Amino acid sequence: MLRYWTAGESHGKTLLGIVDGFPGGLEIETETIDDELRRRQGGYGRGGRQRIETDRVEILSGTWHNRTLGSPISLQVINKDYRLERLDDLDRPRPGHGDLTGAIKYLGSIRAILERASARETAMRVAVGALTKQLLEQFGIRTIGYVVELGGVCVEPRDAPLDDQLKLRDESIIYSLDPSRDDEVKQLIDETQKQGDTLGGVVEARVEGLPFGLGTHAQWDLKLDGRLAHAVMAVQAIKGVEIGMGFEAARRPGSQVHDPIQYDESQKDGPTLGYVRPTNNAGGLEAGMTNGQPLVVRAAMKPISTLAKPLESVNLSTKQPEAASYERSDVCAVSAASVIIENVVAFEVARALVDKFGNDSLQEMKGRWDLFHQMARQR
Repeated sequence: MLRYWTAGESHGKTLLGIVDGFPGGLEIETETIDDELRRRQGGYGRGGRQRIETDRVEILSGTWHNRTLGSPISLQVINKDYRLERLDDLDRPRPGHGDLTGAIKYLGSIRAILERASARETAMRVAVGALTKQLLEQFGIRTIGYVVELGGVCVEPRDAPLDDQLKLRDESIIYSLDPSRDDEVKQLIDETQKQGDTLGGVVEARVEGLPFGLGTHAQWDLKLDGRLAHAVMAVQAIKGVEIGMGFEAARRPGSQVHDPIQYDESQKDGPTLGYVRPTNNAGGLEAGMTNGQPLVVRAAMKPISTLAKPLESVNLSTKQPEAASYERSDVCAVSAASVIIENVVAFEVARALVDKFGNDSLQEMKGRWDLFHQMARQR
């Protein structure tokens, strides 16, 4: 079983991750992990913290000559803005954050909650996801994440080959697939900043090259759509998850929802085994299993809870009404959310991949992959 844990506080010394169950024999490129960490720090609307940090990953265990051993892999991303011991506590909880609930639950301080609840922790989730993306690429499985809505402005993704989509996304300051809309959205973010407010949005992750049968129908907690929803919903500030058509499927008759099945002999050697669909409303998943179509997952991110013009709150010491505390923050982190969601989705796909094809070694996985597709073509 492929799994991971993270540790560390927002202003602590470091962020740590341990990845267990990763197959041996894969040569790791730390540069590609650093590229994803750099993207997470970017996107228009980020705050001053991103000018302080220069996130880079260090692999502390689980590799030899940059090649995985099959033993636990430990990762580290050092915080340059380490000052936890010098920071004071907060006494005015921020609406929308975990400040009040956490302080009451643990009978402690707000600082003890916000340091771990902070989205700074997602830097390690991105590092872990970027590590597993290198495994997926060995099987021709590729991922992309991008913004489809920001502050109520819809930016429809362009239908294009994945390489072209990646180029468009990297040209956009908000990580959308339509850079021509950047100025419009930039102006909205600037106006929101002047008002002391924040913005949310919707991001989409897409995975291509998936085989049939990752995940299972057999048990509720092993369904891949359930695992994906769990992983995505667990990202800070995410309040909704959709797969494929999502909530729109509830508003249409079945004839406009379900994807017809066709057969194309010319595609029998590809991931679809020749079974093609004119639509992909299911988002690549049926009965908790991949169906050979691209996986499409969307996530709704609420506006960031820390406002420069704070909302009403209560002083926990005096119980008197006061404005909420302010901690340095972003105006909009939807672009960063697209990077995070892409990488947590990649991890769940990789976990389903090793569930089906094993995780002792990359060599064995590839052998089982080939055998499965050989047998499936004869089905």
